[in-house]
Amino acid sequence: MKSPASASWKAPLKFRMPTAENLIPIRLDIEVDGQRYKDAFTWNPYDPDSEVVMFAKRTVKDLKLSPGFLPQIVQSIQSQLATFRSYEGQDMYVGDKIIPIKLDLQVNHIVIRDQFLWDLNNFDSDPEEFARTLCKDLGIEDPEVEPAIAFAIREQLYEIAIQNVTTARENRISKKGRRAAEHFTPRFLCCFLLIWSEIGGIFFLIRMACKASGAALDLMKLFSFGSSVVREGKLVLRESI
Repeated sequence: MKSPASASWKAPLKFRMPTAENLIPIRLDIEVDGQRYKDAFTWNPYDPDSEVVMFAKRTVKDLKLSPGFLPQIVQSIQSQLATFRSYEGQDMYVGDKIIPIKLDLQVNHIVIRDQFLWDLNNFDSDPEEFARTLCKDLGIEDPEVEPAIAFAIREQLYEIAIQNVTTARENRISKKGRRAAEHFTPRFLCCFLLIWSEIGGIFFLIRMACKASGAALDLMKLFSFGSSVVREGKLVLRESI
């Protein structure tokens, strides 16, 4: 039986990674006092923030990095997590989408170039399992290649998920615009033109009267009313008290 999550969605979903595990890609490229640290890995956005600090401390210790790296690593990870969380709760449109995933990687002395199709509606998909199978089929034994492939897939899926949020937002704005346009019916436009013509006629008569008498007329005093109410295509002036 096909799970609801992997069904073909027409209605918007709430933002998440289109994979079984909601892991997000994190990239680090930090330089402190001439020493550089680069890394790429996935992170569970629902892990407590204390895990970020623990990870940073362990990384600095294991790689013998200078203490200045600690706050930089923490800040970078937290910033990327905050970006992901800012999309949570927002609608994203998926629809019937089969998208191409491209791999162009070099890990140590191994180059991976490949392209394949990915079903965004399959929320049971597993980039890590795919990478594991691909490495096995290609006979790749380097342990660093598999996570690099999985990360590259997740990074592209993440970008597409964000684009789908933008699409959903644009669709909402478009629908609001169409609903607003529906109010401008032919009947409404006829009433508007009638009112406008009546107003134009009133001011024309006033201008003619002023010209004939040679007197200056204060229009603000003449039309000192509080509001206008449209009823059956006629303009009713309601005087302010």
